[in-house]
Amino acid sequence: MVRFPRRPAPALVLVGALLLAGCSPAGPGPGAGSAPASSAGLEPLSKVLVVIEENHTLDQMRAGMPYAASLADRYGYATHWSALTHPSEPNYLAIVGGSMYGVVDDRAPEANAAKVGHAQSIFGQALAAGRTARTYAESMPGTCHVWDHPDKAVATPTYAVRHNPWVYFADERDQCAEHDVDLSTFADDAAHDRLPNVGLLIPDLTHDAHDGSLAAADRWLRQQLGPVLDSADFRTGRLAVVITADEDDRSRDNRVLTAVLHVGLSHEVVDTPLNHYSLTRFMAEVLGVRPLGEADGAPDLRAAFGI
Repeated sequence: MVRFPRRPAPALVLVGALLLAGCSPAGPGPGAGSAPASSAGLEPLSKVLVVIEENHTLDQMRAGMPYAASLADRYGYATHWSALTHPSEPNYLAIVGGSMYGVVDDRAPEANAAKVGHAQSIFGQALAAGRTARTYAESMPGTCHVWDHPDKAVATPTYAVRHNPWVYFADERDQCAEHDVDLSTFADDAAHDRLPNVGLLIPDLTHDAHDGSLAAADRWLRQQLGPVLDSADFRTGRLAVVITADEDDRSRDNRVLTAVLHVGLSHEVVDTPLNHYSLTRFMAEVLGVRPLGEADGAPDLRAAFGI
């Protein structure tokens, strides 16, 4: 197993001081998970779940998504996290593949899978390494579904294929067909510690703040993350959850809110410049594999947050 440098987490010092003083951190609130009394007894980090919202700045998300903001404040968030480009699709591809592959639009796999070519995704890396991978796409009408246009068979108006990046990796289509699924099993998988080593939770257009409101996205996030943050995986430190946005609304230099939720963190505010390739690198490090493409030299999320 590759060992990665880590720095002492100031949050753990704070919690220890509170315990010595005979008090404890504020209660987590509904669906907020349980912070540990100390780092003693935490298990090695082996799972990452990523949730990607749409088209809002850091300030907009903090103001319009109070639940997400409360999780960011309780655990940790980055103040200088940059998306890579506009529009959406290249950012999604970069997060799971370490490259934008020359994609500059939001076209379906019929047009853009050829640009991705024979590349490997983080999901393919996980499966090749004997680990698990799964994406959960809300409102997707079938596994690894490649169309979202209403003229195509079995279409769903709220499912956006451009937000489901695994379907663009043509060499992994058989794996995608097995492990790229809808939300029907997500809550049960989370509650019973069956989330994969690398997972992506994909809201539909109503719940990712693209077509719907930030308030609706926040309510959906609370509902979905409830069983995740109450799971043994999360409470023991095996699972980290990363909430980010694909891009901003072109108003703030593409700076987006990215929250990192892990029980070893408490009120961690990271000013280190990070970007979407940092997330790709983080997932690879948790898997113990070499980061793909541009992620290999990306700013280090894991070191910045000390997890």
